[in-house]
Amino acid sequence: MTLLLTFDDGSVRESLVEAVELARAAAERDAGPGQVGAHAGVEREDAVSVTHLFEADVPGYRGWRWSVTVATAGAGEPVTVSEVVLRPGPEALTAPSWIPWERRVRAGDLGVGDIFPTDENDLRLAPGYLASDDPAVEEVATELGLGRVHVLSRYGREDAAARWHDGEFGPRSDMARSAPGSCGTCGFFLPLAGSLRAAFGACANDISPADGHVVDVEYGCGAHSEIKVEVTSSVPVAELVYDDSMLDTAPAEEENRASDTSE
Repeated sequence: MTLLLTFDDGSVRESLVEAVELARAAAERDAGPGQVGAHAGVEREDAVSVTHLFEADVPGYRGWRWSVTVATAGAGEPVTVSEVVLRPGPEALTAPSWIPWERRVRAGDLGVGDIFPTDENDLRLAPGYLASDDPAVEEVATELGLGRVHVLSRYGREDAAARWHDGEFGPRSDMARSAPGSCGTCGFFLPLAGSLRAAFGACANDISPADGHVVDVEYGCGAHSEIKVEVTSSVPVAELVYDDSMLDTAPAEEENRASDTSE
């Protein structure tokens, strides 16, 4: 199908659009015989050039197209070939965009003995000699006179907080939605220090699936410390066999005297 093109000069438009055989010959010269298929359309580049598209009959390149750009200097000037390239069409199978290896690594990929260096410009870290913007960190560093080369930056803490909040031990997990209570009210909850204290802590309940993990205060599970379960007996109660109120009773002394008399 030929696309509709608009040019200021009708003769220029006509000469460029009709240069199908010129474009085909250029594609066959680069591709070789039998690898240039049907004409697939025309794309306008500018006022004096267009690109003709041909289906590519190249093994392994299904959906690709030969792209041949033709141009002219103006009305009455010859049409010449500017470029011939093979490029993917709308239905072509192409490789995904290249992603550097350090951005392809995901949680859980690091194995025993593996080393993953931190990028020099990692936004999650800040030099340890600068203010960490975390009062708890500053207090400890000042008190002990010690420090680390890097500490978490504000961005690093916010990034971790967002990841933990949206993760397996966050409030949106299936376990949390069905829990009778939240971690923030559980006796097994150990709050973190610093600016993350209000929102996160560690679970110390060995029965919980979150034991030893950082949990959101709004996370919860069925092992909450304040759960109370009403225990009801499953043993059926027997029906009343006799009524004590209908029996005659006598003091023990009268029973003893009656026994002596009979002897």
